Amino acid sequence: MTLTAAIIGATALTSTAALAQAADWREEVPVFRIGILGGENEADRLREHSCQQAYLEERLGVPVELYPASDYAGVMQGLLAGQLEFAGLGSSGYAGISLQNPDAVEPLYTTMQIDGSLGYYAVMYTRADSGITSLEEMEGHSLAFADPNSTSGYLVPSYELAAEEGLVLEAFFSETGFGGGHEQAVIAVLNGQYDAGVTWTSGVGDINEGYSRGNLRSMVDKGMLDMSEIQIIWRSNLITNGPRVIRSDLPQELKDLVMGAMMQLQVADRDCFDAINDGESMGYWPINHEFYEPIINMRRELQGDR
Repeated sequence: MTLTAAIIGATALTSTAALAQAADWREEVPVFRIGILGGENEADRLREHSCQQAYLEERLGVPVELYPASDYAGVMQGLLAGQLEFAGLGSSGYAGISLQNPDAVEPLYTTMQIDGSLGYYAVMYTRADSGITSLEEMEGHSLAFADPNSTSGYLVPSYELAAEEGLVLEAFFSETGFGGGHEQAVIAVLNGQYDAGVTWTSGVGDINEGYSRGNLRSMVDKGMLDMSEIQIIWRSNLITNGPRVIRSDLPQELKDLVMGAMMQLQVADRDCFDAINDGESMGYWPINHEFYEPIINMRRELQGDR
């Protein structure tokens, strides 16, 4: 046998083995299912994520399906039950899954803000014409949280208002409730159903545009909000940006393919990257479980208090 023939033969065997290996994981995972957090307009979320669906289908070689949930818990339970392979979560959602089953999912990466930070802020807002201009003036008024599994829309505000501001929420506010999502809570405040709400924002960039990214920016971009309609009266400490997670029991080759593809997204399709990240950001950054331990401890403590 000549050297050339040997090389060709070895290459053929390697290629055959690689194809067999690739076929193996695709037989195990014939469809890649992505969970989309609820609490916002479902049609908008499906439209925003359709580019990611097409992008991953091309790179994974299997159909990709999008599953929007009616609330945060729907995505969390889908991952825990093995009905979803991949999802973007808030830090509190990841903490909730980790506390139920530490081996269920792995965090792959998070989003880096335009200032290079890996965090964002919870903010409390009121209608600009409400006459309420500070947290102190919220005493005796009503507050809309976004979702019980939202980091910025519930976990961090409720924790920091109690632990750092010294408030007993049930006594300080006349009423607290859940708006059914970040967008819905803003609309409820604008419509006078609540005096204030909490949501998330990068806290960097032009405030008149709703900052660089976050729920306020998303609503401004959609024409649902003019920042002159609201005022921000309280801001949290920096919160870790939420992770994109993948089920831990999936084949490692699939995890590597997803990670590689998504880390290239801002270069391969910048418009798609911005669409699925609610505004402008610098890129993705690899993270691990330890990055979220402060939020996990916070959620554990609140669960213990309840």
